[in-house]
Parts: sequence; structure tokens; C-alpha cells
Amino acid sequence: MSAAERKIELYDCTLRDGSQMEHVAFSLEDKIEIVRSLDEFGIDLIEGGWPGSNPKDEEFFAKARDLELSHAKIAAFGATRRADAKVESDDNIRKLLESGAPVLTLFGKSWDLHVTDALRTTTDGNIEMIADSVGYLVGRCERLIYDAEHFFDGLAANREYALETIRTAEAAGAATIVLCDTCGGRLPGEIADGVAAAREAVKADLGIHCHNDSGLATACTLAGVAAGCTHVQGTINGFGERCGNADLCVVIADLALKMGYEEFVESGMAAGLTGLSRRVYEVSNMLFNDAQPYVGRSAFAHKGGVHVSAVRRNPRCYEHAEPGALGNERRFLVSELSGRSNMLEAIGDMYGLDSKPEELRAILEALQEREHFGYEYEGAGASLELLVRKHMGEHRSAFVLHGFRAYSERRDDGTEVNEASVKIEVDGIAEHTVAEGNGPVDALNAALRKALIGFYPKLDEVALIGYRVRIVNPRAASAARVLVSIRTIDHADEQMWTTVGVSENIIEASWLALVDSIEYKLLKDESRAAGAGGGE
Repeated sequence: MSAAERKIELYDCTLRDGSQMEHVAFSLEDKIEIVRSLDEFGIDLIEGGWPGSNPKDEEFFAKARDLELSHAKIAAFGATRRADAKVESDDNIRKLLESGAPVLTLFGKSWDLHVTDALRTTTDGNIEMIADSVGYLVGRCERLIYDAEHFFDGLAANREYALETIRTAEAAGAATIVLCDTCGGRLPGEIADGVAAAREAVKADLGIHCHNDSGLATACTLAGVAAGCTHVQGTINGFGERCGNADLCVVIADLALKMGYEEFVESGMAAGLTGLSRRVYEVSNMLFNDAQPYVGRSAFAHKGGVHVSAVRRNPRCYEHAEPGALGNERRFLVSELSGRSNMLEAIGDMYGLDSKPEELRAILEALQEREHFGYEYEGAGASLELLVRKHMGEHRSAFVLHGFRAYSERRDDGTEVNEASVKIEVDGIAEHTVAEGNGPVDALNAALRKALIGFYPKLDEVALIGYRVRIVNPRAASAARVLVSIRTIDHADEQMWTTVGVSENIIEASWLALVDSIEYKLLKDESRAAGAGGGE
């Protein structure tokens, strides 16, 4: 069967393996939201967690029973019975069944080192644990998946024993056996050899589960598929313990565009990768990885003048894939080193600047002056577009500022109060608002939105999802200028943009970036209403 004809089953571990990543902590609501996104995207199996390990996972499975999913099935994860317990009375086995999940994923040991040192039992005892646990659960769920933990390490240490463990799981009724590189230390060639050995030992469907501790999780996963695995496990954005798991966003893109699995293109799944990646980052409250292959904001970003000039003629000169096929977009970056080609591509030649060399030169000079002051527009296309519009006399401010104030107060009882007030005017109508926040910048943002929302109701559609501060000239010590960068998402179309502000005063710099963010949203809506679309 050719790669294009063979169906790959996708199994997502984000809610369990992904939650073990440092700084990631999903609430129950987060988990439900991610499940809905994964189901909408087209993931086949979603591992919800380990029932019995914590109250949140137990509550999740209770809620999951009532979820109306259009495609995916929920899987519960757990271990083989304890060495000193009967399978019928083992708490972990009981919790798996009580979860109500239609699919149960059971992991067992393949490496004799883990059998003796981690489980503290005998190799024969581990075989009995696998046989008892798989056999007991197979008839009590819709489907039993067996994860052969540390399979490739076990194969290297004691080949015959590792193979005996998966033969035992198959004999007990497991229809799918997943080969795990749990420590993430194996090379792609070792994965291919291990899958081939497993294929000779069992007839069950084979799966692959790789960790990224050697930076090879994607390569090893693809090697497993090339060797015969039809079940692929991973997490969105590569979330996971230590260095993470195989990134399903990258794996799916590679399967679709590099290995001939056209099902992911024809179904539209590949085109949804960027949106799915960003939703999971946002729900997880994690910073986006701009350099993430295929779905990162920098994946198809061009800065070098020679590169930009070539890409303008033919994108294939410096792009190995079409960004639109992945839901991403091509971006051209500008800086003080930018040439004419960069600027024209970055702003889309919206004012016919290609035929106005003097205007274009003046804009480039203005850009260089601002970057000398500390601005950076490489990743801030929204602020760049506003700068060009202002230079061309095509920008009308959304409001007139009469003043703002933001402060923090530490009281005697130890409480902290952050408050801001804003005085603005829109079309001759004055507005004065006050708001509190988690910090002075948050309070300032709340006060500004409160003042404007009556005039511009669609501001309710946007949210700030990133805030970064960088010292521009650190040798100036406390008098140094700061660059504030703000990332905003528009939930009306899931589009994101970045704006920047620079000042010796961090509140002032934040204000400048906030104002640009709001004005870009209003500009985008105006362009859409006029039929011109919108975008960074």
C-alpha cells in the first residue's frame, strides 16, 4: 500500500504529556476547550489524562462523557496493575474503567532495567502484569491501546525480552501496540530498526511515540511511520515533560507535504495547523514560538534584501512549502538595514511607492531614525503600517488624548492597588474613565478600552496575548529607554498583530504600543468594511 493510500491515525497527548511541561498547567475549562479544538481540527484520539492520578482528571472524564464530539474519541491513560495486586482489585485499573472513556491506553514496561529498578519485580512478573491487565481491560472497553514504554531502550538492552513484552500484549488482545522512545535518546535509524523488529514479532497495528530530548522527536516519528507505523502520537506545539514530545503540528505538515500523505491536505487539516497551534498556545497561556517550523510567525518571514528580492520573483527560491497550505502567511521584515524591496513587500505598495522613489526614500529615512531611537519593526507590521500611513497623511487618529495617569500603591496592610485614568475625546465627545488592573499597564489598558468601547464596540473582539519589555540602551542605567512590544489577537478572525512603543518611561512606551494596537484593529475593520480585507 502506498503512503498516499494508507491512513494515519492521529493520537494527541497534549492534555496529559503536554501538561507535564514546565510552566504548563491546564484548568478543567482549558482541557475542555482544547478537546473541542482538537476535535474540530480532526484528531482521531484525544488522551484526556490519567484518571485517579488527581481530582482534575477525574472531573475531566466526568465532563467528557457529555461532550458531543464530531470526530474524536477520548482515551484514558493508565499503567498495568501493580506487582503486588490482583488485576480485579487494582485501583489504577478500576479508575480506568470508571472513567467511562471508550478508549483505554495502558502502558507497560519493555526495558528490563525498569522492571527490576523501577517496578522492583521480576521480568516474569512484569510479563504477568501485562497479560493480566491487557486481558482484563480488552473486553471492558471499545478499544485497548498498549503503550510499550521504553521499547527502544529495552530493545537495545535485552532484545528478546522487549519483544516478548509486546507479544504478550498482542496475545492478551491489544489491537494497537505503540512503540515508545520514552527517554527521547534514540536516533532515527534505531527507530526504523526497532519498528522492523516489532513488525516481525507481532501482527497488531503499530504506533510511534517519541520524546524530544535529543532534538529528534519529529525525525524519529517520521522514521517510525516510514518503517510501518500507522498510529502516530504527539502533542500540539511539542509540549511535554523535559524537552517535550513530537510536535504534531510539524509531524502532520511533514506527513502531508514531504511523505505523500495527501489525506491531510485533501481533508483541509494541514491548512488548519497554524490556527490550532495558536489556539493551544493561547489557552495554555504560553508564549508563541515564532521560530516553530511551518506554523511559527517567522517560518515564512524574510529579512535579507537578497532573499526578499528573490522571493518577490519566485517564492520557491527561499521557501520549501507554501505558507497558505498550512494556514500561515509570508512576511517581509523591515529594519534600518532594509532595502527598497523589503519595504515595498512589507507594506504591500499600498500607495504606489514603487513609482514614488522620493516618498519611499523619506519613509526609509524615517524608519532608520526611529530605529536609531530604539524602535524595531521587524515583527511589528501593524506599527509599521501605521507609521507609513501617518507619513503619507492617510491616517486619522481614533481619538484625541487629553491625558492619562497610571500608578501603583502599596498600602499598610500589604495590599497593592494599580489604577489608571484616561481622558480622551472622540468626535467632540469627551470621556474620562478610571480602571484598576493587575499592574499599572493592565490598568491603563482597561481604562483606555473602557473609554473607547462606547464609540468602537468591536474592540470587545480583541485581547492582548503578549507583553514584552526590552532595554534599548542598558548603559544609560535608570535613564535607559525601553521598547515595549504588545501582541494582540482578534477573535473575529483569529488574526494577530504586534505593535511597539519606545520611551524612557515604561508606562509611556506601553501607552504608545496600546494605542497602535487599538488603531490597527479599527483600521483593519474599516478596510474589511470597504472590501479591502485587512492584515499585518
